[in-house]
Amino acid sequence: MSRIRGRDTRPEMLVRRTAHALGYRYRLHAKDLPGRPDLVFPKKRIALFVHGCFWHRHPGCRLAYTPKSNQQFWQSKFDRNVERDGEVIAGLRALGWKPQIIWECQTRKPGLDDDLRMVVENCP
Repeated sequence: MSRIRGRDTRPEMLVRRTAHALGYRYRLHAKDLPGRPDLVFPKKRIALFVHGCFWHRHPGCRLAYTPKSNQQFWQSKFDRNVERDGEVIAGLRALGWKPQIIWECQTRKPGLDDDLRMVVENCP
């Protein structure tokens, strides 16, 4: 697991390129915010996470499978990841930020630019 990247992943880079192509300006990995969001849009107070479906347990996604070996270890790890995600989202909301998530599987389909535009422009 030491080779698992926490930043600059392929899905994150794709979202960053798409955001830049759409003309959005953002900050990366804001250290002053809970959870260090992948992209931050300060003017709109949006904190965007690009979550891997496997690690963050995207509901209903085929990429969010549980490995057959050592299932107890994996299940406790995934449960803690989901719990931490909830804590981070609550912390951001308490600070007045609007946390948003783009899932890894969304980056694999056409229409990422529409998804990103909806997140940034239609965020409540």
